[in-house]
Amino acid sequence: MLSFVRTHPFQSGRSPLSPGSRAGLGAAVVLLAIVSAVELADGRGAHYIALMVAAPFLAAALASWRMVLGVGVAATAIGATFAICDWSISLVNGVNVAGIALATGIAAVVASVRQRQAEEIAELSKLAAVAQQAVLRQLGPQVGSLSVAGRYISSTATAEIGGDLYEAIDTPYGVRMIIGDVRGKGLEAVRLASIVLGSYRHVAYERADLRAIVTDLDRAVARSVGDEDFVTAALVEERGGTLTIVNCGHPPPLLLRRGAVIPLEPPAPAPPLGFMPVVRPRVERLEPGDRLLLFTDGLGEARRDGEFFPTADRAWRLVGHGTVADGLASLETALVEWVHGRLDDDIALVLMEYPGPRTADTAAVPSWEVGAAES
Repeated sequence: MLSFVRTHPFQSGRSPLSPGSRAGLGAAVVLLAIVSAVELADGRGAHYIALMVAAPFLAAALASWRMVLGVGVAATAIGATFAICDWSISLVNGVNVAGIALATGIAAVVASVRQRQAEEIAELSKLAAVAQQAVLRQLGPQVGSLSVAGRYISSTATAEIGGDLYEAIDTPYGVRMIIGDVRGKGLEAVRLASIVLGSYRHVAYERADLRAIVTDLDRAVARSVGDEDFVTAALVEERGGTLTIVNCGHPPPLLLRRGAVIPLEPPAPAPPLGFMPVVRPRVERLEPGDRLLLFTDGLGEARRDGEFFPTADRAWRLVGHGTVADGLASLETALVEWVHGRLDDDIALVLMEYPGPRTADTAAVPSWEVGAAES
């Protein structure tokens, strides 16, 4: 889903300076002021004007090339003034002033190249974010009878792109959800995540058995990756209050019930998608008000000073109250505070709440027993 782009009406005048431009300009001005003060204190001799050559380079580190030119012109003018006021005008002073002017030109070119590269990186980051948002559709607030919310937390402020994935859809076999994590990062990880999600959005409507969905997804991954690539995933189905979970090497979901947090470990371990997993379903009967938290391993691996984030200990206090969207927002805030804003891996989160049975629901039968129930 494309992000909403806020537009502003045209305003006359120059746009305000960015913090980086202000810092670069301020450092250059301070240097010019210090050198000028030293020259004035020293007397009529122009002994220190060569130091002004650093002013345009200071500005070039952060400011635009236009500001660099402005600083360079000011530095050249100040240096020339001190050289002229020196009654014994020498070749050294002339070379110093010419050096400031030459440095200004070089610094302006450097600033122009840096600014162009920064704009290209910013544009690529925006395109990557749009690509990922197109893959990860917004969840909820209602999928079938369940309240559902999803959240993606990037490990960096500038590169919102990774291989974490999630989806929740209402199918003839109940509400089905998937959460997964592609090995690696970057566009290749997003490509594989899009393949998994595209296949899942198709077969989730066609297959009555979650194990058949795992087989289809495994084939899709095996056709698209190398020998060392894989996708961990957990697939969840809610039908008539019965929860069915199959797990392919993924962190187990957490069931939140009446203040308790229950990890829903699989009956037997299974490898990730891409390694031909043979899964055994776990079945749980839901109670009204139960919540289920699905997450990728970035949450379990988040740590500070070697101590991991206590997900299970704090899950109920953070996500057990308010709406499911509020719960994920609280979890993200607590997580970012725990790691002091420095995450090592991207994190995908899905939180769902079961409101209770519906009168028109069919009998509660897990997906992997549908065929047996109908025979």
